[in-house]
Amino acid sequence: MKHKQFLITPNSIRLLMTGLLISSMAVLSGCEEDDPKKEDTPELITEATLTFTPTGGGTTVTVTATDPDGEGVQDLTVDGPINLVTNKAYTLTIELINGLADPSEEEYDITAEVEEEGDEHMFFFGWTNNVFSNPGGNGNIDARADAVNYNDEDSNGLPLGLSTSWTTAAAAASGTFRVVLKHQPDLKTTTSTSSTGESDIDLSFTINVN
Repeated sequence: MKHKQFLITPNSIRLLMTGLLISSMAVLSGCEEDDPKKEDTPELITEATLTFTPTGGGTTVTVTATDPDGEGVQDLTVDGPINLVTNKAYTLTIELINGLADPSEEEYDITAEVEEEGDEHMFFFGWTNNVFSNPGGNGNIDARADAVNYNDEDSNGLPLGLSTSWTTAAAAASGTFRVVLKHQPDLKTTTSTSSTGESDIDLSFTINVN
């Protein structure tokens, strides 16, 4: 029985080299896809609680926004207005949870996650009709450099916003109070704004000062 002879020709060499090149590119592509990348996706938050605690005593004011279906079609919905007393100093603290996770799970306490990853997060605030005497103005949602009294900061010394200080106006007023939490991995700087990164929450409350 005769055996077939395989001849090495210039064409066969080119075909072999082409095949090896394609295989190498596929392996490199697969490695790149497996490389870990920093996430730039919003946190899953189903409840946000804002607590205004008066300095020197008085009635604590708490408002919430809830989103029971998480990633479903519903958005976070506020439960009512913020009613504060005139000419009063308050500390505002913000608590965030993912109610779709079990309270024993790490994914439940989003407040702790935001604090731990403070260099990737920042709260921005805006308000109307001069409802606060301190800080003055209308907040830093429209302009980063505008005044907000942050009580906390991240590991780089930049503001975070889980705790802030406010003094209401001396005269009665009503307006809107807006809170925006931005997720800014590798983007947060001294000049990053409320337009930088993705929004974890964007809430607007009616605020009354009487």
